[in-house]
Amino acid sequence: MYEDFALVYDELMEDVPYEAWADMLHELISMYGISRPKISTEDKLEAERNQVLELACGTGTLTELMYKKGYDMIGTDISQDMLNIALEKKDMSGSDILYLNQDMRELDLYSTVGTVYCFCDSINYLLTIEDMGKVFSLVRNFLYPGGIFVFDFNTVYKYENVIGDTTIAEDRDDVSFIWDNIYDAETHINEYDLSVFVETADNSGLYRKFRETHFQRGYELSEIRKQLSDAGFDIIKVFDRDNGAEREVSDSSERIFIVAG
Repeated sequence: MYEDFALVYDELMEDVPYEAWADMLHELISMYGISRPKISTEDKLEAERNQVLELACGTGTLTELMYKKGYDMIGTDISQDMLNIALEKKDMSGSDILYLNQDMRELDLYSTVGTVYCFCDSINYLLTIEDMGKVFSLVRNFLYPGGIFVFDFNTVYKYENVIGDTTIAEDRDDVSFIWDNIYDAETHINEYDLSVFVETADNSGLYRKFRETHFQRGYELSEIRKQLSDAGFDIIKVFDRDNGAEREVSDSSERIFIVAG
């Protein structure tokens, strides 16, 4: 769970292509889905099919962008600290996004939704095949007939050949971090040991240090396909878009996107 890290998450993740993802999501929903930008309706079923859920929404950056495109948005996240920042953004924007503090493994909605998406490798926080299967089944249960589930995941290749057993450090004016990666090739689990130094607000030149440890598991596409199939999904589209341009999935793909329905 993101705790202290939530305070600096947006600054350290400023290179994440949220706007490009929002454009891509809007295109995928238009092509394959049933949700439509918000319209005035008193029809309960019509309202449900137009709702869009973001699993693991974090600080709500992408949720807000999708709301601005006109979608009726719901965001869930396990971290209340991350949601607190999302709620601050909601107050500033005036949006009426519904945020729920939920573990995706215990997803519980008041109705079905027409679209579910989960980005920024949040699926990789599911450390067992059983947990992944549970999440996929819950998404299927709350998905309006004909709706789509869109998500990404980091591959085993990425952890084994790009991230695993590396140290990443960055020094900025008001925040710095050291990010140690420890990869277990047997379990495909990557441990992130993150040390963050944040300048205090009193202009004293002092920094506060905090540490967080996170775990993610790399998955093979075949594992994802099986769990989707077992949950009752058909795969509509699979592609690689880690560097902006869409391309075919290959053995060296680092982040894979899937559209299922």
